[in-house]
Amino acid sequence: MTPALEIKDLHAWYGESHVLHGVDMVVQPGEVVTLLGRNGAGRTTTLRAIMGLTGSRKGSIRVDGHETIGLPTYKIAHFGIGYCPEERGIFASLSAEENLLLPPQLKGTQPGMSVDEIYAMFPNLAERRQSQGTRLSGGEQQMLAVARILRTGARLLLLDEISEGLAPVIVQALARMITTLRAKGYTIVMVEQNFRFAAPLADRFYVMEHGRVVEAFGAAQLEAKMPVLNELLGV
Repeated sequence: MTPALEIKDLHAWYGESHVLHGVDMVVQPGEVVTLLGRNGAGRTTTLRAIMGLTGSRKGSIRVDGHETIGLPTYKIAHFGIGYCPEERGIFASLSAEENLLLPPQLKGTQPGMSVDEIYAMFPNLAERRQSQGTRLSGGEQQMLAVARILRTGARLLLLDEISEGLAPVIVQALARMITTLRAKGYTIVMVEQNFRFAAPLADRFYVMEHGRVVEAFGAAQLEAKMPVLNELLGV
């Protein structure tokens, strides 16, 4: 089976700053993989490098077998990748539904979710469809940021800290969303500080430190790895 995402010896820079130092990672279709690590470990930079949003990059990033390291961001997106950054990027002057309808369908991918499917998954957004972006709660904005990607037809989702700063009831709704998306065959790579949120959802974990992967293990090994994670993350 061709991996959904295969990264080999990835180096990335912001200006003169060398941030990633030879990252290796493989994500199979339909997997949920979580990148763990302290702030500054290089997890967000890894997601940004996949999308071509860092300065220079070298190494190999294959999406469904296609090499993307030399491509601009807009071409990388057309391989069916959806990136949800930490800042969410909701347009304040548009309603929730206008934000949702904004991105185009990606060419060459499966059709994205319909608005009705999205509202079935996110009832809060259906209720707030006419509300301006600024009037939505943090949790509703986060749901909208993910929902907007699902409309495009992207099948590989890169989610950066989606649970950060949100009320427990919203975090539970986001956990249900990830479980639903995995059941529908989506592939998800999450950067997550909230270990309790990430642990039950992920099939596999990569732990990063100083721009390198220092641990990689499956969900079945999680309990055995807890002493190491306590040391690396202070979970």
